[in-house]
Amino acid sequence: MNPTIELLKSHRSIRKFQNRRIPRELFEELIRAGQSAATSSHVQAYSIIHVVDPKNREALAELSGGQRYVAECSNFLVFCADMKRATDAAERAGADVVRGMTEQLLVASIDTALVAQNVATAAESAGLGLCYIGGIRNNPAEVSELLRLPEHVYPVFGMCLGYPDQAPEVKPRLPLASILKEDYYQSERDPELVAEFDTTMNTYYQARTGGTKDTNWSQQLKPLFTSKLRPHMRDFLRGKGFEMK
Repeated sequence: MNPTIELLKSHRSIRKFQNRRIPRELFEELIRAGQSAATSSHVQAYSIIHVVDPKNREALAELSGGQRYVAECSNFLVFCADMKRATDAAERAGADVVRGMTEQLLVASIDTALVAQNVATAAESAGLGLCYIGGIRNNPAEVSELLRLPEHVYPVFGMCLGYPDQAPEVKPRLPLASILKEDYYQSERDPELVAEFDTTMNTYYQARTGGTKDTNWSQQLKPLFTSKLRPHMRDFLRGKGFEMK
């Protein structure tokens, strides 16, 4: 197998980092690598906030659910879906711009995820570790105020970057047959494949915790689908100008 595929398959979330800074030159190269990701119609509908101020890092750690590694990692980034820059540019060029379309929200969110994943892969290729921080969306209004995000820009997730101070095992993924469908969406075997994966994940959790965590993938999903997850997001996005027309 080639080294790039092996690198991608070895991804792990890192939540403990060495007290060591990423050189600025390397950091900027990671961002440039991110910019080389695919982008819809060359819109490049994202902005990346590099949070340097220790007070802001502490505030974001708390707003994200008390995740201390947000404050402790070498570099913390907030990846933002940004339709302001592109629509403003089109308007200056003479267009009668329509804002707030659902497709604009999708394009910006997808572009943001693509650039972040490029940054993640580049970072891991340089021996760095990372952890995505979806908790940024716990309090998106407060995060937006702290980072001074204007209308038509919203924080999608954060990313901790640094030199790893831990070596967790790679977490198993669903069987290929459960996510790779040929020609049509076929789900007949999904119960069997998910049951197989539940056994795999139970073994993983037992080994990782010394037998103290007796659960599986399906059990872990239950709280995600038995309550409303971040119900504030729709009103928040509309308030940011993403009216989803």
